[in-house]
Amino acid sequence: MKRILLACFIALGFSTQAQIQTPAASAHASLEQTVGLTTVKVDYSRPNMRGREIFGSMIPYGSIWRTGANATTKFMIDKPVMISGKELKPGTYSLYTVPGEDMWEVVFYTDDSNPLINTFEDDKVALRTMVEPMEMPMNMETFTIVIDDVMADSAVLSLLWANTVVPIKFNVMTDAEVMKNIDRALAGPSAGDYYNAAVYYLNSGKDIEKAKTWMNKAMDMTEKPGFWQYRQQSLILAKAGDKKAAIEAAKKSLEGAKTAGNADYIKMNTDSLKEWGAM
Repeated sequence: MKRILLACFIALGFSTQAQIQTPAASAHASLEQTVGLTTVKVDYSRPNMRGREIFGSMIPYGSIWRTGANATTKFMIDKPVMISGKELKPGTYSLYTVPGEDMWEVVFYTDDSNPLINTFEDDKVALRTMVEPMEMPMNMETFTIVIDDVMADSAVLSLLWANTVVPIKFNVMTDAEVMKNIDRALAGPSAGDYYNAAVYYLNSGKDIEKAKTWMNKAMDMTEKPGFWQYRQQSLILAKAGDKKAAIEAAKKSLEGAKTAGNADYIKMNTDSLKEWGAM
């Protein structure tokens, strides 16, 4: 019995100890920066020098480094960016580096599951480039990643540790995106804009004549309207007092719903056609 009680006290002691939180040896950090119209995020851990010689010693030249500690550094973009004239598509990447005395290789890797690797698999390399490191006049004790030199169409992702900084310049597609937005805005409302406005007016009990005009424009601008669009058009036309056109639209909606096998729209259109004296 005494042995059992002793075992219980020991287990309880370990359980209590396991609840004590302690700081990680390498602190976690994240940063987010808008560059032009592109959101860039970095998630990484920050090891310290602790009196050690870093590059060429603790991290040997020519070896693959996960660019941080604990896990691979994550680089996330919501729009494509250009690095050294190459396009990196939107997504989440592991950021690997291969430090060298004169040049660093920087690799954006599609496998972001924290793999520790000795060689790169070519099909997982989204982009690779060579960057010349720069010497700093002082030591950076804690590994740091910053996004600086932020312009409307570019920025620099800088890796700083010990007396070394590795600047990785990237460009964003701000001008092309803005020009596309300008062209879209100056071209006037889209079919979707007219459709959404018309349905809102219908459901909100607003000016039904405006809703009718907007819906007709939306349908004229749509190459192949869906049965759900014809359904909304029929309701607007009926409410506007144009029963003949409403019946025509409802029949198109019914036909499309039958083809799609949508029982709800078949019933709704059938009920409306009966109500309007068309069946």
